[in-house]
Amino acid sequence: MPDLLFQNIDLLIDLVLAFITMSLGLNLSKQDFSNIIAFPGSLTIGLIAQMVLLPLAAFALMLTSDLSPAVKVGFIIISLCPGGVTSNLISYLLKGNVALSISLTVVNGVLCMFTLPFLVNLSLDYFFNKTMPIELPVFKTIQHIGMVTILPASFGVLVRSKLPKIADRLRPILSYLLPALLLLIFSVKFFAPADKGGVEISTAEFMEQGFWVIVLNFSGMFLGYLLGAAFRINLKNKVTIMVEVGLQNTALALLVAGNILKNPDMQKPAMVYAIITFFSTLIFAWIIRAISVKIRDRKK
Repeated sequence: MPDLLFQNIDLLIDLVLAFITMSLGLNLSKQDFSNIIAFPGSLTIGLIAQMVLLPLAAFALMLTSDLSPAVKVGFIIISLCPGGVTSNLISYLLKGNVALSISLTVVNGVLCMFTLPFLVNLSLDYFFNKTMPIELPVFKTIQHIGMVTILPASFGVLVRSKLPKIADRLRPILSYLLPALLLLIFSVKFFAPADKGGVEISTAEFMEQGFWVIVLNFSGMFLGYLLGAAFRINLKNKVTIMVEVGLQNTALALLVAGNILKNPDMQKPAMVYAIITFFSTLIFAWIIRAISVKIRDRKK
């Protein structure tokens, strides 16, 4: 049984993520997405925070670190890969704007197909003084985004509109079930053998890179929050943007570092990021949200 589980780990993860997105759709309506299209300010701010501020923060941090060039490029790669379904789940748990979170995940996922090859080559040129041809499977990646994000979310919205009583009954159960499912796939990923998609990294490497992962995680979230505050968007959307910047698509980062660049050291930051940032993002976002609520209530 464990071998069968490990052999199908990527399929398992995709199925769980699709189920999570479908479940989040039960909390949404068509109007939630229509509001984002009608008032795209928060979406634009989120895109800038994730596509511009986070990579700049990663580059600045790597300039100050004594990590190897390969690991530095690995951190740049992870900063260039937009958030995935886990960011949608945390936005839901923290009462953020789930429709905005899903929209950012989808739009960022498409944009990075074009920005990522160019910016990864810039980082290779800077840290290694060389470039490599990087071609991402655009159609396959967009198809994956659709299967894991767009279609399940749409199905959840449809269920809520047609069967609202069932959606209302499921929501309290799912609020506990979804984090448990996510913890399950993280555990499988962590304990899986390296040749089955698991983690192969020493304790020393984990500790060293873990420090920079936490610094990058918090820096990106804080910059996203500040940008949202500068444009005076509401707290719900600020929390959502902050979470989106805090969680990256580690699967895409592993694809670029491992399958395309074929450099095991470049994959390690993505592995450490996947293990740490779900919990650190949840904690950081909860703390900042709690402080913001207290400040807002005092001003009333």
